[in-house]
Amino acid sequence: MEASEKDILRGGQFLVKETNCEDIFTPEDFNEDQLMMKEAVTEFVDREIWVKKAQFEKKDYALTESCMQKAGELGFLSVSVPAEYGGMGMGFVDTMLVCDYISGATGSFSTAFGAHTGIGTMPITLYGTEEQKQKYVPKLASGEWFGAYCLTEPSAGSDANSGKTKAVLSNDGKSYSITGQKMWISNAGFCSLMIVFARIEDDKNITGFIVEYDPENPNGITMGEEEHKLGIRASSTRQVFFNDTVVPIENMLSTRGNGFKIAMNALNVGRIKLAAACLDAQRRTITESVKYANERVQFKTPISSFGAIRQKIAEMATNCWVGEAASYRAAKNIEDRIELRKHNGKDTHQEAELKGVEEYAIECSILKVAVSEFTQRCTDEGIQIFGGMGFSEETPIESAWRDARIARIYEGTNEINRMLSIGMLIKKAMKGHVDVLTPAMAVKDELVGIPSFDVPDYSELFSEEKNIIKNLKKLFLMVAGAALQKYGEKIEEQQQLMLAASDILIQIYLAESAILRAEKIAQKEGEDQTKEQIAMAKLNLFHAIDVIETAGKHSIISFSSGDEQRMMLMGLKRYIKYVNMPNIIELRHIIAEKVIKENKYCF
Repeated sequence: MEASEKDILRGGQFLVKETNCEDIFTPEDFNEDQLMMKEAVTEFVDREIWVKKAQFEKKDYALTESCMQKAGELGFLSVSVPAEYGGMGMGFVDTMLVCDYISGATGSFSTAFGAHTGIGTMPITLYGTEEQKQKYVPKLASGEWFGAYCLTEPSAGSDANSGKTKAVLSNDGKSYSITGQKMWISNAGFCSLMIVFARIEDDKNITGFIVEYDPENPNGITMGEEEHKLGIRASSTRQVFFNDTVVPIENMLSTRGNGFKIAMNALNVGRIKLAAACLDAQRRTITESVKYANERVQFKTPISSFGAIRQKIAEMATNCWVGEAASYRAAKNIEDRIELRKHNGKDTHQEAELKGVEEYAIECSILKVAVSEFTQRCTDEGIQIFGGMGFSEETPIESAWRDARIARIYEGTNEINRMLSIGMLIKKAMKGHVDVLTPAMAVKDELVGIPSFDVPDYSELFSEEKNIIKNLKKLFLMVAGAALQKYGEKIEEQQQLMLAASDILIQIYLAESAILRAEKIAQKEGEDQTKEQIAMAKLNLFHAIDVIETAGKHSIISFSSGDEQRMMLMGLKRYIKYVNMPNIIELRHIIAEKVIKENKYCF
């Protein structure tokens, strides 16, 4: 059924509108083609990457390059590339799926794949001229060439637009000469093409360029040595130096001064893809950890039968499952928005994709933060389950832990993304794209009114949890609305309040996604067949309330006082209240029992 403008929530609207479970996409909704693609990718990873994990850890850059070439031969590098440029032209959910399942075995390959298919290729497919796309994209889609993305500089990290690399127009007006230094460039050691950002004269914003690289004819480009890194050890990461590198004028990407916009939009896509790239790493970590816990006998008992280990397994599985729910929900929203824009004839394919992703920039930032943090926690608990062996290079867990650490830094640090999610929500509210003001005023009125003391009927599945989600949204509006009223446009200077607000926002999106996913499965399979998923959704919500309560309380007591503070603290208490508290230990037992019995992550 075709989605209409009315059916699709705009980015950020989840906060002020109710979503029904039938309106979200979940991994259980993968069609036959998607399941075949998942199988093909998993088979490739198991055959070519997982079994060579130890080699990757020995900084075998040539292995990364050869695996990338094989991925190219199988078409995995071309999934999101339009058919007219040699790609498969698949939808956004398909590209998420491939990114998800190709990324779980080692962060080294995952980084090379993500840098090439995302920020190395996508800026050309989205912003390039027809000539640029015809010339470069087929080579990138097939793996004949590999791409790199040169944005970061020694003095320009999170502040990406502050780069000092210069582009000077030649006297004849036919080329630019680029001079400057870039750092932390993924795939630098084997790339044939770079997307380079430089400033022309004293322009306010940087400009993007497509720069070819041939080691035989370096054109003023030199490389630093490979960086020695905590993780992603076989991912080629180098400094790149440009010294009067000549670039034809026709290789400018988009228009002069549009580089910052290109960089930001590339990062939006990169963020949700990074969330996808962190999912299979968790599945594999959980599977390895459970296998070990079932085999490891202490006190004449497999350690998987101990409550302390079962708690870890249940929490790891829950976080992974919740991350899947939220990631694929957003991916389908993006896909539907792209299709709608194309169908309405408003945009070219390029514009539709750009605006489709940009629409959900808030969700992209939320997912980047949440899933990268889940992965770090998962790998850390994996080491703990393995005990001393987890600290050894003989097991796959210590490298998974090291690889996970970078995910909280690249595509914008998690701190930057937390503040972006709130900043973008405020901008959408100002533009009238998300009406936050009306519901915020309603919450204010509700707080001074007399609360109802009726005990509702919560006999229907998730009726209480859905009511709590509604209340958590009110809580966000109460806290954020009051802070915004106090600080106005200067709210962005209150970084600790922005971070706390984003924690609340993140937990609401994830908790709602998990409840809707479990409800959708239960409606199809029956509650008896869905007890583990129901348990995960309930367990996650309980944890979400803990995070939200802390963030809300810290905020309220820091920016308010007197009657206002007392009223908001009472509101906080009201909005996080359960009528029927869940039995947390029982929920964990239900989840762990299933995973331990299946001897793998099985959802």
